[in-house]
Amino acid sequence: MSQRTPARAGTLYVVGTPIGNLEDLAPRAVRALAESEVIACEDTRTSRTLLRRHGLSTRLMSHHKFNEARSASDLLQILGQGRSVALVTDGGTPGISDPGALLVRRAREAGHRIVPIPGPSAATALLSVSGFAPGPFTFIGFLPQRQGERRRALEALRSEPRPLLFFEAPHRILATLEDALAILGDRETVLGRELTKLHEELMSGTLSSIRAELGERAVKGEMTILIAGPPEAAAGEGAPGEAIGDAVRRLVESGCDRKEAMRRVARQRGLSRRDVYRELLPRWPTKA
Repeated sequence: MSQRTPARAGTLYVVGTPIGNLEDLAPRAVRALAESEVIACEDTRTSRTLLRRHGLSTRLMSHHKFNEARSASDLLQILGQGRSVALVTDGGTPGISDPGALLVRRAREAGHRIVPIPGPSAATALLSVSGFAPGPFTFIGFLPQRQGERRRALEALRSEPRPLLFFEAPHRILATLEDALAILGDRETVLGRELTKLHEELMSGTLSSIRAELGERAVKGEMTILIAGPPEAAAGEGAPGEAIGDAVRRLVESGCDRKEAMRRVARQRGLSRRDVYRELLPRWPTKA
């Protein structure tokens, strides 16, 4: 839906901020923060450190999950005066695993201009150094904190063919890795700790090997985890650039039903099953 523009339309900048290294703030983001009437942020102390690093003094307004509805109304009043508001989080991009979606939706409904200013992302940072083949992945964000709910969430993801990308806090990482190992199996895994920060660390191996290594020391810092899809899905991926027909045939030869093989390849490639069927029709004509 296109954005309608009222007579006194404001501009809401949705600004991606550094996930650790303060030098990662883009010049365009600096300009938007400097020119805005107010910056809506999760923690004013965290955002003030960022502003100070870049010589900015824009007014800050607290906007987090506990006051999101109330502060959104205040921010809409500022936008309604034809002014600009910048929306940030403590790190990364608003509206992904942090507050922001409610304000964006209300601002759009009111006819204000919404401008995304992309920035650093823990998800894409880890993907870029994972060594996993490029292609679709499934972003989960944070799993439930309670073990029963977490295990049920993982159970629902057991047959997901795409790699799974999670965020996790240090005090829950060991329990999460143990639950993932028990439910998903010992899959290939890459873990990023403190990405872009002074003590950045990348670990690769399997769920069990990373769990064992982390269990031998005190775990600190935010974690981003990428877990490979199930072995049967990997069998259907083949080499980068593999033809759709070859990928389907590989799964069928490994014992997968043809319809299920088509469904999996379609999900892996981001296609509809009809697209896959059209590709296969000349090779696999329907039997009379």
